[in-house]
Amino acid sequence: MDFGLSQEQEALRAETIEFARTELDPAGGSVEEFSRAMWDLCAKFGVLGSFIDPAYGGRGLDLVSTMVVLEALGYGSGNTGFTLAVNGHMWAVQAPIAQFGTEEQKQRLLPGMVAGTLIGADGVTEAESGSDAFAMHTTATKRDGGYVLNGEKVYITMGPVCDFAIVFATTDRELGRWGINAFLVDATTPGFTASSHRSKMGLQAAPFGDFTLEDVFVPEELRLGPEGAGASIFAHVMNWERSFIFASQVGVMQRQLDENVEYAQTRQQFGKPIGRFQSVSNRIADMQLRLETSRLLLYKAAWLMDRGEDAQMAAALAKLHIGDAFVESSIDSVRNHGATGYISEYGVERDLRDAMGGPILGGTADIQRRSIARALGL
Repeated sequence: MDFGLSQEQEALRAETIEFARTELDPAGGSVEEFSRAMWDLCAKFGVLGSFIDPAYGGRGLDLVSTMVVLEALGYGSGNTGFTLAVNGHMWAVQAPIAQFGTEEQKQRLLPGMVAGTLIGADGVTEAESGSDAFAMHTTATKRDGGYVLNGEKVYITMGPVCDFAIVFATTDRELGRWGINAFLVDATTPGFTASSHRSKMGLQAAPFGDFTLEDVFVPEELRLGPEGAGASIFAHVMNWERSFIFASQVGVMQRQLDENVEYAQTRQQFGKPIGRFQSVSNRIADMQLRLETSRLLLYKAAWLMDRGEDAQMAAALAKLHIGDAFVESSIDSVRNHGATGYISEYGVERDLRDAMGGPILGGTADIQRRSIARALGL
């Protein structure tokens, strides 16, 4: 495994940072709501089509190069909520369509997703099922030419602003996971209702909301994958999402570290820079350690998937570690900045609010530990 970036990847990193700093950061760092203007800028620059085949308007990058782009986006943009929205759109929606969609489905959805004219969401979670995703109550009843969906989905990233959603539903609860199917549901379909944005602790620029489905008819040609393949598709989706959903947060952690080093060098207390005090320098050393290990796990998952190798363990490790590491580094950043770290106007505390979603979203930290233990035969 080569830990160096190619000249092309270094150029990708530099141009993405420049784009994010000049086009997104002037407003992005302080924006506490989803910005369609920023979304369109990312689409025009090519972020949304990073790993998508050029046949559908994408750039056709390998996954390691895509991680370079997304990490750089997080470093330069200053808005963790917005970059989470970008990653959710790519990994929870684009990836399964690219991998499991029919040619007609790909042609129908991927070009618009790449161009930013179509926003996708992933409807899995339900109020009663939570982490037990396959215990879902949303039903798909067969009808002539398709299915009728009924149920509710909650805590859906991009739900309030999506144009369509991948909705998971069961055709027969007695079949368990084998009765689950995935459907591509247009948000304008009669009976499909999306809630407004639900305010939360952080990540405000990534809209969260709920879906209600009341006798929503979905044509059979909009079922994703074969009959009964929903659980397998979901497992693949989670591998992609767990591996890469926090790619941009690694970039945020690099920015966070750089800002803490600069602050520790310039902030004077008792006649010397605070970085000279071991309590501060130790915290910054820990931030560097978390950043390096997070980046290694992220890029290893991408490297394995580029090679077509099993990345289930790598995905769980990356999701678990990056989520926890960002929380711990954000706490250290607030401590290093003292009162200015606690006051909202300086933006330091926003990283901590945003980071707290990491151990919960896309599969809790406890679920990742369970997956790791199972992979070890426990």
